[in-house]
Amino acid sequence: MIQTDTLQRVLGMDPVDLHVFRRDEIQVFNKGIFPRRVNGELGLFIDCPIRKKEVQLDPEEYIRQLYARRLLKVYKYPKDRLKFEYPIRSDQETKRADIVVLGSDPQETPYIIVEIKKSWLLAGKAQLRSYCNATGASIGVWTNGQQMFCYRHKSPNYFEEITDIPTAEQTLADVLNAPFTLKNLILKDKLVMERRSLKDILLELEDEVLANAGVNVFEEVLKLIFTKLYDEFKSQKDQNEINRHLLPLGAGHIASDESGVAEIQDDNFRRMQFRNTGQTDTELQATLQRLFDDARNQWPGIFPEISTFKLSDRHMSICVSSLQNTKLLNADLQGIEDAFEHLLGQRRGGLSFTPRPVVDMCVKMLNPKRGESMIDPAAGTGRFPIHTVFKMTGTSFIHAKIPTESEKYISKVFGIDFSETAVRVARVLNLIAENEETNILPLNVLDYERWDDIAENYRGWSIAYGEGFQRLKALRAAEDGNRYFNFDILMGHPPFGGPVKEHRILHQYKLGSREKREHPEIRVKREALFIERSLDLLKPGGRMAMLLPQSFFNTTAEKFVRDFIVTEARILGVVGLHANTFRPDASLKTSVLFLQKWNDDPEIGPLCPRVDDYPTFLATSEQSGKDNAGNYIYRTRHNGSTIVEHDLHNHEGKLSDGIAEAFIEWAKREGLSFWS
Repeated sequence: MIQTDTLQRVLGMDPVDLHVFRRDEIQVFNKGIFPRRVNGELGLFIDCPIRKKEVQLDPEEYIRQLYARRLLKVYKYPKDRLKFEYPIRSDQETKRADIVVLGSDPQETPYIIVEIKKSWLLAGKAQLRSYCNATGASIGVWTNGQQMFCYRHKSPNYFEEITDIPTAEQTLADVLNAPFTLKNLILKDKLVMERRSLKDILLELEDEVLANAGVNVFEEVLKLIFTKLYDEFKSQKDQNEINRHLLPLGAGHIASDESGVAEIQDDNFRRMQFRNTGQTDTELQATLQRLFDDARNQWPGIFPEISTFKLSDRHMSICVSSLQNTKLLNADLQGIEDAFEHLLGQRRGGLSFTPRPVVDMCVKMLNPKRGESMIDPAAGTGRFPIHTVFKMTGTSFIHAKIPTESEKYISKVFGIDFSETAVRVARVLNLIAENEETNILPLNVLDYERWDDIAENYRGWSIAYGEGFQRLKALRAAEDGNRYFNFDILMGHPPFGGPVKEHRILHQYKLGSREKREHPEIRVKREALFIERSLDLLKPGGRMAMLLPQSFFNTTAEKFVRDFIVTEARILGVVGLHANTFRPDASLKTSVLFLQKWNDDPEIGPLCPRVDDYPTFLATSEQSGKDNAGNYIYRTRHNGSTIVEHDLHNHEGKLSDGIAEAFIEWAKREGLSFWS
């Protein structure tokens, strides 16, 4: 059998990256490849079953030969119905389709058209559709070996994605109407099997459908994802049955290896409803609206009591077809968060969100323990709270359901954000992480004097967020006010911006009051008030991590804030982030400030004795995990999975030790209370 390194050297590709094909398919195919020198250069050849001759392989031909063998062996199409380089008259010129499966009656009519592209060239879907329009072919398939799209050609320029193509013995209706359960969803999940991201799927929908749909794209996508989550939630009994087969007795999370799923009997499993099964577009719209209404009743507070889809029946059908083969419940949050933050960034003017490696670095360094309380005062979509929950419950990096015995620790983890839109997204992300009891609240953390007024006078707010607000109030340092709290940990990324001008808010803070400041002529920036407010939220000995612009650390204008900090807390460390960290949304140089509030009394909190002279941890990130354009840089691991390459933490041993591990070693030497 030809060696993988030979394939890589000659073809410039690694078959392990062709996620569309099973390992056994590739192994059997590679056994038939043989080398031969052509004009002094080494070439790779294989016997083509369609053209009945030896053909030289290049990356595109490699994928075509693989897929042709699947058509023959898996889908059982006879050789005489398969044609390569089939001529198609389109736009007054003749082009050639890579593979055409002819119909059986009449035989010479194209039935399925397959367009193959090099594994690194994500293009050609428009060409495929033009071929289908020109020939009237019912089905189109596009693949680059890494991803695959199967389309049902309903009418000119109207294509719907379908789960699979029919075998030679099936009709298209058989495929559309086949029972589809949670087991099938796991086996067909695009996010896992094709390594696609939800953001990529949404970008395609925006380009092809949503941009011209005349609707609020953010709201409609949020409704679709919310509805799909509920459809998967209704199949939890089936998920438990799958877990029972895959996991040792007593294990508390879903296996990441789904290799045993195919053997599980699913005759009694519930059929998924978030699917286009060939019903009319109007019938599908009605089914989705009923499912959405049930989801809204199950999880109140995310959408108004009277809320309906605004998408047209036709656009709804296309959107459902594109999303139906993605498993969202308990999915990898990296891709889900990126998708939502893309939508939020469009809605809110291109905001920048804290990348996951930075969040996980902060969480690892501050070491939240079970039973401790945590808050993010500028939570956005809730990354810091969600990842704190993962750390406390032992589910970091494994996309696992939170064990039942660990759910009680979630009730002390909070997030606050002034944007109710961001809070709604954060609550949906918590549902994806299978955390239904979330404490993400829409409040202005700086304007704490109005919190009780909002809770008491806005009935809708109270219904949606009242229970979480009561849990928040239970952590107040005094019963009669919302200024001082007793949180163990605070992590956040406050909005960078201009000065706060509202005198009613400014007078609540030492750093905001002109009378209390040494230099009243200096205008107070928003992040300065966030620092003071954050220290008020922490108990004595509490610890915090806050992202701040680099200018905060070295300009004379911010000296009065730095002087205030050293009177209130010990500066544990400063980590300078790489300039690419927030690209493409922003290129502002940012650092993370780590503090622990002074405390000499072990009865009221962790010890952090006040001293005048002490060491501080300093580090600078040289690998952000992104390139200059803001695209993530991935490392492919030995098992074919990918991981973002950075130096912030070691990702549970999957990367080299980074800044977080260096801090932990230093913190233990220093005897810091939360690492002693």
